[in-house]
Amino acid sequence: MRITAHDRARRPGPPTRPSRPLRHTRRRLAALAYLPVVAVVAACGTGPNPVTNAVSGSEAPVGAAAADLVPAQVAVPDGMATGPFDQPREALVPQGWTMSVFARVPNARLAAWTPDGNLLVSVPDEGRVLLLDPSGGQRPLLEGLTQPHGLAFSPDGATLYVAESDRVASWSYAGGAATGEQVVADGLPDANSPDLRGAYGHELKSVAAGPDGTVYVSIGSTGNISVEDLDATPPRASILRVPPGGGPAEPFAVGVRNGTGLAVAPDGAVWSAVNGRDNVPYPYDRPYGDATGSSFGEVIDEYVTAHPAESLAKLTPGRNLGWPYCNPEPDTDPGVQGSAQDFTDVPQVADAEMNPGGRELDCASLAPVEQAFPAHSAPLGLAFTSAALPAPFGGGALAGVHGSWNADPPRAPEVAFFPYADGRMGPQQTLVGGFQDPSGARWGRPVAAVTGPDGAVYVTDDDAGAVYRVAPPGR
Repeated sequence: MRITAHDRARRPGPPTRPSRPLRHTRRRLAALAYLPVVAVVAACGTGPNPVTNAVSGSEAPVGAAAADLVPAQVAVPDGMATGPFDQPREALVPQGWTMSVFARVPNARLAAWTPDGNLLVSVPDEGRVLLLDPSGGQRPLLEGLTQPHGLAFSPDGATLYVAESDRVASWSYAGGAATGEQVVADGLPDANSPDLRGAYGHELKSVAAGPDGTVYVSIGSTGNISVEDLDATPPRASILRVPPGGGPAEPFAVGVRNGTGLAVAPDGAVWSAVNGRDNVPYPYDRPYGDATGSSFGEVIDEYVTAHPAESLAKLTPGRNLGWPYCNPEPDTDPGVQGSAQDFTDVPQVADAEMNPGGRELDCASLAPVEQAFPAHSAPLGLAFTSAALPAPFGGGALAGVHGSWNADPPRAPEVAFFPYADGRMGPQQTLVGGFQDPSGARWGRPVAAVTGPDGAVYVTDDDAGAVYRVAPPGR
C-alpha cells in the first residue's frame, strides 16, 4: 500500500435514578482468546479542569442549553416544502434566533466556507462536492470523486483539501473554481481495498489543515471492535498526519475508533469527536442493579444505553485514545445503576471483552478525555466558531450530533456548542434541538455546523436532505 504526499501548488436536572425497570440482556461473553499485546503510547496527563458537566443516567438529555431555548418554526422557502417540510417543523433555538431551510441537498454531509463566501457541501453518495452561493443556488464544484466527505482549506484559503474514501486530494481554489488536482495521500483503506473485501463500516474520512500546512486525515475502524485494525498499514482507527510541504502520511494518534469530527482550533490544537463502541459489556466484577452475582462481561441494555461516553479529545503526537481496549467511563459512581455522569476529564476503563483486567493495555495509563458526549450521541462534523457569531458563541466549537441508533431511550440529534478558551474545551451545551419528539421519532439529523461570514450558523442534515441557516437576532 502506498501512502504518499505530492507537492501541492438539554438542560440537565439534578441527578436521579432511572425510574424505568432494569432490563438485562444477559449475553455472557465466551472465554476470551487473549490477543497479542500491541505497542501503545500514552499521552501526557492534563491538568485539573474546574468545569464539570454532570447529568444523571441514560435518560438525561444530551447537553445543557447554551441559552434559554425556545420553539421556533422552521421557515421553508417556496419550492423546498417537500418531506419532511411538507408539514410545519419546530426546532429549539436561543431566544430571538431564527431557523430556515437555506437549501435542499439530499444526503448532505460535511461543509466548509470558501474564502469568497460560498458554502461547500460534500455528498459522498453522489461523488460530488457542491457549491452553494449566498442565495442558496447550487452547482457542482467537483464531480466523479470516490465518496468525498471531509472538506478543509489551507490557512491562506488558496488550497481546498477533500478527503475521499481512498485518498486525500487538493485543488487550487479561486473565483468559485477548483483547478490543478494534486494527490496529498493515496492508498487509504476503504471497502474496495483487496484485504477488506467490502467489510468496512467506517470508510468515510475527514480532513483538517493546521496553521503550519500540516494535513490531518481520519481513518475509521472497519468495525465495532476490530482489533486487527491496529496492525494494518496504515493503522486504521487512527488520525494520520501529512507534514507541511508533503511527505509520507504517518500516524499522529491511534485508538481513535471513528474520529469523524476533526478540526484544528484557532490556537493550532487538533481535536477529534469520536464515535465510540456499541454493545459494550459491563466492565465491573459486581452485580449491576438488582442482579445476583457478578455482571462482569454481560451486555445489559440499560448499561449499553449510557456507555461508553464518546470522546471529544485534544490530539497530540502519539496519543492513544484506547480503542478497542479501553472505553471512556463517565460515571461518577462507576458501575452503579443510575450513577450521575460527568463528561469533563473522563477516565478510561478496561473493556471486559477486549481487555479483561487490563491484560492488553493499562487504561489508567491513558490521559483522561478532555470532554465527551453522552453514549451513542454519534458526533459527526466538528468546526470551531469565529467572532462573526455573537457572544458567547464566538469562542468555541460546534458539533453535529446525529443521534443514536441503538439507545433506549434514543439519544436525540442536536447541534452542540462547546466553549473554548485557553486551550481547554468547556462542557457540551445544546445550541439547536427539537429534531426528535418524545416518542423518539425524528424529522432531522444534523451532520455538521459551520459559522458563515454573515454571522449565522449553517447546518447540514443528511436525513432531511437540507442545509439550515440558524441566525442570531438581526442577522
